[in-house]
Amino acid sequence: MSAPAQSLQHPSLIAATAFIFARELRAELRTRELLNTTAVFVLMAVVMFSFSLNPTAEESRRFGPGLLWLAFLFAGSLMLQPAFVREMANETLDALRLAPVNPAAILFGKAAANFVFLTAAEWLMLPVFAALFNVPLLSVWGRLTLVLALGTLGFCVTGAMFSAMTAQARMRELLLPLLLLPVQTPVLVVGVGATAALMTEPPELLVTPVKILVGFDVIFLATAWLLFEYLVEE
Repeated sequence: MSAPAQSLQHPSLIAATAFIFARELRAELRTRELLNTTAVFVLMAVVMFSFSLNPTAEESRRFGPGLLWLAFLFAGSLMLQPAFVREMANETLDALRLAPVNPAAILFGKAAANFVFLTAAEWLMLPVFAALFNVPLLSVWGRLTLVLALGTLGFCVTGAMFSAMTAQARMRELLLPLLLLPVQTPVLVVGVGATAALMTEPPELLVTPVKILVGFDVIFLATAWLLFEYLVEE
């Protein structure tokens, strides 16, 4: 068999991931279910935090980073839950597993799509957060985006793995946050610290937390690569 024919039958991991990613984007753009629900949730969370605490400028710098990452955690849990649940209706996941691709491409494609969706929700929430908590973020927007992107990447990869594990469970809505929170606690702690440093005067991007977030992302990606095939078989 010629090389082109082999490449058509056995697409590379990158090509298969891109296909799954594009499929998820098309499905979401048709319904906008996840984006609308998550956007409303994160905006409500920030507004409720603001009105319940009514913080001063100093309190905003102290408590704002933690509230910000908590809102992302809750929004992400809400967004990641349907990632594999909706594949069960028409047994689509079984069809994807039968395709001649690396099973990790299914996970990476879905994680990449959720990364885009959650990042869009974060960008929508940050200006509202800055206005309500009186925290200037425009000058640190690029550095803050880097920190959030690193945290969001690891969150989406692990969230997609646990979503696959709990898709057929009866209490999957409860199980996913319970499984996700212990694994993501170190990322949240490091992310809050890095975000807090960006909200100080003068703002500073700490190198050590960034390296730790990169390390967590590498570990999560490698774990997903090695274990996802066994997860979908179960």
